[in-house]
Amino acid sequence: MMKYGSVVLSAGFTGLLSFSLLAVAIGTDYWYIIDVNKPNCSEDLSSRSGLWRIHEGAKRSSVIPSFTANMSSLSEMEQHLLGLQQVVVIVLPLSLVLLVLGWIFGLVSSLSCSPLLLAGAASYFLFCSLFTLTGLSIYIQYSNQAMEEFQWVVPPENLAYVNVSFGWSFAIAWLSYSTEVATGLLLMQAARLTQIKGRYESGVAIAML
Repeated sequence: MMKYGSVVLSAGFTGLLSFSLLAVAIGTDYWYIIDVNKPNCSEDLSSRSGLWRIHEGAKRSSVIPSFTANMSSLSEMEQHLLGLQQVVVIVLPLSLVLLVLGWIFGLVSSLSCSPLLLAGAASYFLFCSLFTLTGLSIYIQYSNQAMEEFQWVVPPENLAYVNVSFGWSFAIAWLSYSTEVATGLLLMQAARLTQIKGRYESGVAIAML
């Protein structure tokens, strides 16, 4: 059986790792990459984007106007895409804040060795993972719909030179989600160990009477 100390230390490490990974993912601009390899074209048409910025070519970059865009000048599809973008940039940073509070909650519950608090901290981390999963799922939906809109605008013969993919920032966000779930499961295991220990000590105390 795993020792309580090893379990809570592992939970603390994965909890801190999940926060670090999500912070890096949110702050970097390699979520979605469009690679254009058009022959006989000297201009760099490739781009990469994050949650806040789009980089076009080697030197051009612009901020995504998630909350500052003039909605009246946008088409219905553009408004829908911007709405999805707004949800993503709200949910994922909120998940980051919740992870900070969850790590503190997990630390307090680990020091108290309370099965009830440990189970509560485990449930809290699993709840945080749902926030992260929701943000990532909406981002996938946003990217797919944006690509469909892009295909309507770009001539079919030019699409042959375009390669799109999710970048390493997106992959790191998924790793953060995985470590959030792992933290919740480890804290649940810690709660189970303290409960078993409590029953054992109660049995010993009764036997000594």
